[in-house]
Amino acid sequence: MDNSSYLQSFYDPYVYQTLQSVTGSEVTVQTTQGSVRGKLTNVLPDHIVVEMNNTPFFIRTQQIVWVFPSS
Repeated sequence: MDNSSYLQSFYDPYVYQTLQSVTGSEVTVQTTQGSVRGKLTNVLPDHIVVEMNNTPFFIRTQQIVWVFPSS
């Protein structure tokens, strides 16, 4: 094995599919570092994008504790 570094990412298809079903909705996302509330604008296998006050927050899927749609 050489000295180059690499990133290992895990993909949870159930979380990905569930998040895709609420794309475009207002959500609250609890992460290991705190919570973010805003519009879920994009879902990718390794991260999501939540827009709050016209500012995008890029949240790694591995850091998500829970998500719920908010009104």
